[in-house]
Amino acid sequence: MRVRIEKDTMGPVEVPYDRYWGAQTQRSIQNFKIGGQRMPMEIVYAFAILKKAAALTNAELTHFSAEKAQAIATVCDEVLTGKHDDEFPLVVWQTGSGTQSNMNVNEVVSNRATEVLGADFRENKLVKANDDVNKSQSSNDTFPTAMHIATYMKVAQHTIPNIQALRDTLHAKATAFDSVVKTGRTHLMDATPLTLGQEFSGYVTQLDRGMAALRDSLKRLTELALGGTAVGTGLNTSPGWDE
Repeated sequence: MRVRIEKDTMGPVEVPYDRYWGAQTQRSIQNFKIGGQRMPMEIVYAFAILKKAAALTNAELTHFSAEKAQAIATVCDEVLTGKHDDEFPLVVWQTGSGTQSNMNVNEVVSNRATEVLGADFRENKLVKANDDVNKSQSSNDTFPTAMHIATYMKVAQHTIPNIQALRDTLHAKATAFDSVVKTGRTHLMDATPLTLGQEFSGYVTQLDRGMAALRDSLKRLTELALGGTAVGTGLNTSPGWDE
């Protein structure tokens, strides 16, 4: 297998020549050879959303290059289409802060962004993983933010719509069964009568209340850690960055 040499604070490491990831990702592959459960792509896509937002915000509030910010944004959009799914090979078994997944995204986005700017990332990294893609961020605020974004999107786009479909089906049955009388049951014995429609209407109400609780939870998922950086103080961010 053809390789290239990437370097980090721990020294040089061999990385597959044609991969966009770098040293930190490669070390995670080598050091965490346990389990086969890859980091969910929903988390990766959430990272792409926040990395794009961070780059554009850095360009707006700091002296960060607008050209670099746009290149990062372009690559994040590519990630969101699924174009680079195979560039995110890490498993969920890693450090507690999710540093390796944060760096996996940083490395892939920075190297691809260098290509977008017209250079070969193997020879000249025009966009840096830490200094540019991870600017004003820390794994301690990006990973919790990614979890919130991923959860919000999953619940809003999949969970609630599917519960709504089930609820509407049961509501239709409640109407259809409105004249079907049955014996109620309580304490393991027959009780007073009710219609099958009334019974199904109870299921509908349960689902309505469940969806209301989910929608209420979504409000709290919009509170993001991004901007807190390493320990929540916002160190190394510009005024207003977390807004």
